[in-house]
Amino acid sequence: MNKIHSKVENLDLNLLRVFEAVFQERHLTRAAEILSLTPSAVSHALRRLREYLDDPLFVRQGKAMVATPVCLRDAPALLDQLARLRQILQQWGRFDPRSTRQMFRIGMPEAVETSLMPALQTVLFEQAPNALFSSVAFDRAQMARMLASGRLDIIIDVALPIRDPVRHQPLLEDNFCVVARKGHPLGGEPNLQQYLDASHVAVSSRAGGLVLEDAALSNLGLQRPVALRCQTYVSAFAIVAASDHLLTVPEQLSRETPGASSLQCWRTPFQLPKVQLHLYWHSNTDTDPANEWLRNVVVSAVREHTERGARAKDED
Repeated sequence: MNKIHSKVENLDLNLLRVFEAVFQERHLTRAAEILSLTPSAVSHALRRLREYLDDPLFVRQGKAMVATPVCLRDAPALLDQLARLRQILQQWGRFDPRSTRQMFRIGMPEAVETSLMPALQTVLFEQAPNALFSSVAFDRAQMARMLASGRLDIIIDVALPIRDPVRHQPLLEDNFCVVARKGHPLGGEPNLQQYLDASHVAVSSRAGGLVLEDAALSNLGLQRPVALRCQTYVSAFAIVAASDHLLTVPEQLSRETPGASSLQCWRTPFQLPKVQLHLYWHSNTDTDPANEWLRNVVVSAVREHTERGARAKDED
């Protein structure tokens, strides 16, 4: 008993962060990347923890790190306590947005940044003038890991299939519309056949695969000719302004993206699901005052921005 007690007293808590990363990733190099350590440093930390706990913890099988039966049995309780410790430490002290110099990293796709970041930055800097804010591109497949590791504080993105420990709440809904250059040969709002006969620009950061509007058409047994695929809506608006291509885009982007004001906007001639934006964060930061403040500001700013856009649309 005294021997165990002595080990606990001398345990370096940083070893538990390494254990958590390896247990979650099952891969030494990926764990090292999350921790911003070298693989050899992670391997050394695991060796020290094995000596403390008197268990191999993980067995290498190829490139994977496979947990031992003892590790599989006891790790969930250990990681739960580690999460609780984080929450306690995150709540320690009082968060003051007026004086904080904290860096907040917000994950968002390019289209979301174009639409929301100008409005968000105004409110964020009004309330936290000394803070730093960064809009960060991210891989959706790594979303949970980036939130868990603190590399991102929150994420704003379309509705995605997620599960605990990632939390989420809806931010806004938006309809699609069709944009074209002024003086387009169609002359006015296209019917379905005219839409299907026209050439189109599609926007996606992926090299291939259906974009949302093509998936909706496919469900109806229909297909449109996509003449050009580009990565950003800014590029797409510039292309449409100089051609006879059509672009299907969320209404908010049709009002706010640079170059959009020179184009005309029509309703889509078929039913498209609404664009849904959600706010995502990790359960570790549920009660973190700084993260909670950031989430509340984003929700409030997006709501106000959406209402302002709706009023402007009604006035047009």
